[in-house]
Amino acid sequence: MEPSEKTAEKLLKNWKGENYAWGIDVLDKVGEFTSRFGERTVLVTNNSKWLNPWLEEIIQSLRAHKVNYEIPVKGARPNSPREDVYRIALAISKTKPDSIVAVGGGSTIDAVKAASVLARYESSDIEPYFGTGEVTKVSEKTGKPAIPIIAVQTASGSGTHLTRYSNITDPVAGIKKLIVDEAIIPPAAVFDHRVTLGVPQALTLDGGLDGIAHCWEVFIGATGKCYYEEIKEITQIGIELIVENLPQAVRKPDNLQARIALGLATDLGGYAIMITKQNPDTGVVQRGGTNAGHLGSFQLTHYLTHGRACAVLNPYYAVAFGRAIEPQNRVVGAIFQRAGFIAGDVDWEKLERHTLAETVAKGMIAFSRSLGFPTTLKEAGVPQEQIEVMVEAAKNPQLKMKLQNMPTPMDVERGDVDTLMRPTLEAAYSGDLALIPASE
Repeated sequence: MEPSEKTAEKLLKNWKGENYAWGIDVLDKVGEFTSRFGERTVLVTNNSKWLNPWLEEIIQSLRAHKVNYEIPVKGARPNSPREDVYRIALAISKTKPDSIVAVGGGSTIDAVKAASVLARYESSDIEPYFGTGEVTKVSEKTGKPAIPIIAVQTASGSGTHLTRYSNITDPVAGIKKLIVDEAIIPPAAVFDHRVTLGVPQALTLDGGLDGIAHCWEVFIGATGKCYYEEIKEITQIGIELIVENLPQAVRKPDNLQARIALGLATDLGGYAIMITKQNPDTGVVQRGGTNAGHLGSFQLTHYLTHGRACAVLNPYYAVAFGRAIEPQNRVVGAIFQRAGFIAGDVDWEKLERHTLAETVAKGMIAFSRSLGFPTTLKEAGVPQEQIEVMVEAAKNPQLKMKLQNMPTPMDVERGDVDTLMRPTLEAAYSGDLALIPASE
């Protein structure tokens, strides 16, 4: 195992302790974890054929620990459509389980998180729970804790098996909404990296890009925060592991070492968006979080998968926020240079502001292009009028957190979304970096 992978393991161990089992041959931990919460569980899982052998191992583990379950409930489609959330919630409500075992990628686990809320609090509408801390408010009011979820991750990517986030999509409008709440963090999780050997190539690619976006977006929003050095280490290791190993996993899908590296790296992406630290000088608790790339991806579900949407948008935001994130651009730029996506002998300490930001953005774009991904919204088939949809959606008060997480926080009332976000999206549509205004 490479030194960076060992460091990644150490970071994850320090973060999650004994409540997270990852690596090789760890599916037998599912039954052990589930039995902590009682004898009755609901098993929610995808129906993918490649998952069947691993699902059998999970079922055997549940039986070995005397955990009972009924016929497995079908998981969610990509992007966790809210109709799937309601269907899963109904199945949970009928069973009244002690816990839920969610086996799948980010979409299924996100859907189960939301469905568990509806089932526990006998709600028929998920809308009131979007935003930050709304589940906790209901939990405290009713005196009912959330149903424990044992999240069994099957693909390197979102890190949702470790986080407080649940992304749910309105498939008609093509817009994602977000639940952010400590109450929906799975109290136990399992990720056996063997399972990812069977993951379709598209899912492998999308997950890797999502992992980069998590690390990158939290890092660029960390200037002046007490966790800056911590997220810097997470970002350096996470992005480097993905940039090195994602192409290898694509070229040789049975490369287990590359799969392990991607699993560790994308888990670090989950760590990044969960980072929480109290400022020793002010006593204020500061939290990491994604920002511009993720915010834009929520309105692109009709055209791009989440990971690809973030990969298209983030290089342009690297330029938009260039003045505020020079240290971050130097760190990440050096990673892409070492991997061959930025040519020449670059002196990162001498590059500044716009020139530095454009150099990094071009390296990120070159990486996406090497994977066969679109690098502009136009290439991805997004209609130009969607820019206006994205701009107006960003003004939704429920998404204020994303605006505040930005390196240069945007204020809707001040007009920042119109003066900075709109031209940045226009640049992302055309590929013309010159359209992006310099932020202060």
